[in-house]
Amino acid sequence: MPTAKVSNLAPDVQPRRRRLVITARAAASFDPLGRSVAAARAFVRDTLQGWGFADIVDDAVVLTSELVTNAVVHAGTRAEVLCLRAGDGVRVEVADRYPERELPLQHPERPYADPDRENGRGLMLCAALATRWGVEYTTTHKHVWFRLDLPDRPVGTRSAGPVVPDRLLPLADSRVRVAVLQIDSADSISAWNEDAEHIFGYTAEKVIGRPLAELAAWPQTPGTGTGVAEALRLSRWEGSYGVRGADGRVIPVYASHLRVRDAHGEPSIVCLLVHDDERALLQTPVRVPIDSGQHTEPRTVDPFEVFIGSPAPDDLDGLLQRTVERARDLLDADAAFLLLATDDETELEVRATTGLPSTRQRFARVPVEAGTNRYGSARMPAVHDDLAVVPGAVPLLESTGMRSAVTVPLKVEGRLTGSLGVAAETPGRYTNEEALRLQFAADRIALAVESARLGELERLRRGSLSFLVEASDLLAGTLDRDQTLALMAQMTVPTLATWCAVYTIADQSSDPYLSYVLHEDEERIDGLKVLLSQVSPPEPVREAGARPWPETALAVGGETVVLPLLARNRVIGLLTLGKPSEEHFRQEILELAEDLSRRAALALDNARLYSERTAISRSLQRSLLPPGSPAIPGMEVEVIYRAAGEGNEVGGDFYDVFPIRDGAYGFAIGDVCGTGPEAAAVTGLARHALRLLAREGLGGPAVLQRLNAAILDEGARSRFLTLLYGELHPQPDGGALMKVVCAGHPLPLRLRPNGEVLAAADPQPLLGVIEDLDLYEQTLTLDPGDVLLCVTDGVTERREGTRMLGDDGLAEVLTTCTGLTAGAVASRVLRAVERFAAEPASDDMAILAFRVPHQRNGD
Repeated sequence: MPTAKVSNLAPDVQPRRRRLVITARAAASFDPLGRSVAAARAFVRDTLQGWGFADIVDDAVVLTSELVTNAVVHAGTRAEVLCLRAGDGVRVEVADRYPERELPLQHPERPYADPDRENGRGLMLCAALATRWGVEYTTTHKHVWFRLDLPDRPVGTRSAGPVVPDRLLPLADSRVRVAVLQIDSADSISAWNEDAEHIFGYTAEKVIGRPLAELAAWPQTPGTGTGVAEALRLSRWEGSYGVRGADGRVIPVYASHLRVRDAHGEPSIVCLLVHDDERALLQTPVRVPIDSGQHTEPRTVDPFEVFIGSPAPDDLDGLLQRTVERARDLLDADAAFLLLATDDETELEVRATTGLPSTRQRFARVPVEAGTNRYGSARMPAVHDDLAVVPGAVPLLESTGMRSAVTVPLKVEGRLTGSLGVAAETPGRYTNEEALRLQFAADRIALAVESARLGELERLRRGSLSFLVEASDLLAGTLDRDQTLALMAQMTVPTLATWCAVYTIADQSSDPYLSYVLHEDEERIDGLKVLLSQVSPPEPVREAGARPWPETALAVGGETVVLPLLARNRVIGLLTLGKPSEEHFRQEILELAEDLSRRAALALDNARLYSERTAISRSLQRSLLPPGSPAIPGMEVEVIYRAAGEGNEVGGDFYDVFPIRDGAYGFAIGDVCGTGPEAAAVTGLARHALRLLAREGLGGPAVLQRLNAAILDEGARSRFLTLLYGELHPQPDGGALMKVVCAGHPLPLRLRPNGEVLAAADPQPLLGVIEDLDLYEQTLTLDPGDVLLCVTDGVTERREGTRMLGDDGLAEVLTTCTGLTAGAVASRVLRAVERFAAEPASDDMAILAFRVPHQRNGD
């Protein structure tokens, strides 16, 4: 088909004969929509940046923008853009389907275009900026093309910067060292200069012949997927990496690689390396546009910022959201999405979307690789012409109305770290060219996204560790079942879930029972209880980890998961967590909840065991206490007992008052060595033996001798015992006859109505030490108004620092009790003991008081 051609040279540019040798090409088509202009600009910028033509990118983008605007806005047709790379420049062609448009030809009386007119301005800019430009017509198309040559520089000058103050010059050591390495075709070091030896610590003999990869600690530079092997294949490479020195440390360097060939045609790579903080010595300056005569510091073009924009978001969620929005605009899409890989790379997690329904929940997971409902194209770029034909190809887009999509992987050092995709509502929207453009963008942001993700993960892990430590401390601080349930729920809401419910299981034959419900909105707790009570409780499955509970999700709404509370190899309850419909549980949150459930289950089971054992202990302890003191005619009797230790009702001290026969009563007060359950066991033995032996008619010495033998028979479990035992015989005239044996025990004190205090017995050997005891019984008579006070050493040995109450202190307290009843005497003694020291008592105490009241007139 014959074509009409019009070519022009830019003003003041002399014709130069250059042969255009095409080394690369890229093409894209754009619909007649306003947003296509931005997409075309991005396409040309990405393409030229990728070719290394940073010097002419800005001019090419401006010209492309004007020409595409003419095509899609003014001509109203689809625009086709073609970029052709040559060794010394680039040619860009923009074609539209409106060949009847007028061509503004050059004429002395008619300029190319009026700057105030919208149409025709693109050709005016071509005339002003392009090295060459032209227009070609066919019957169906109009092609406007322009050529931009790489700028020539005067001989001897590669680039030059402005004059700047000395304080702004880059820093360098006083002795500047540049390591020069040469790498042969096998990627091994063939030359190593003196500066390289000084910087890295290796002599040339140690490194020549070794592959560079053995020394290079190669990072993943933002915007490129290049590794050390790939970098050595490029004609030129410049950037940062590390070199492992002879001492094992990684030394950051800035490097410039140039691939050359010798006279025999053998290729090799010359590498210049300096310390990274001296990068200005090698770094190629970037062309900076002049702005109103003000000097701007050169700034390295960051491919990441070229795509994301500056300033880049400083948080992961903001970065991901900016990424999907830029990806959507880049390919003029209706929707875009970004998924991040889990640690094992078997699943992808939805982290950011735009243009998709709200039902596409954040943190929802998509399996990777082949199979039903699995993301089979996640590890490679893929173009999906019609999702209706291949349902499930992109699971995230099911039931969204999207028909075509292109997806590309995010990879770092060959690992799949995520997937970026865009989608359109029409089928057949995308081609391989769009996939390449999106992959180019994904390569630019992959490392930054992974770095931000790892930073977020580290923060989550630290937060999780702190959370679990605090939770463990709180749960360990209580053995109360109800308080443990409340703590479990309060730690869960709202940190892990919007609401939670705790079910407990009494035994393996019982159904789960709803024990506690909490919602972050307190006004909704009662309603939630009602809803949960109408749903059958979850099945107590032993498998660890969270599982969905769809029955509750239907009743309550949103997502609901259940975690078993496993303790000591059995399910003791269930922890249920819920979120509203628009949210989704992250895997990290579920894993944290699983850790919490294990700790909470053990705490809950410990509380149960503690409650059971406390009940058993209290029942057993109560069995060791006397059932009650008998009413003794003509006598006042008062007993006060305090066992040391939390939760103890019985300790090593004991007392008893019991009838022996008509008119005779036995009483005892004793102290077993030690406190707690072991001492309580001997207490029970002594109390029951005393009653049995006394009722057999034995006298006091015989009773204690047989009790001594019984204690010694306990062997290793035996403990020595101090004991005051006596028989009480009330007298018809109102007095009382007492027979006592004081076996190693604090002596009983007798208080006379005149305030006189006397010891009422002599000390004798204690029990449980020697076999043959020679004990004797002492008799005393209590007159009306007399008080007999019997105590254990927990009273007399009450201490405050080096001070001790002692026998004398007790006697002094007793002298103030004349005229008091037996109950008042015992109470005053107890108050005196408690006030003697600020700290709580650490020993058991027993106080036994007898008083003969005065006879009332008429009795």
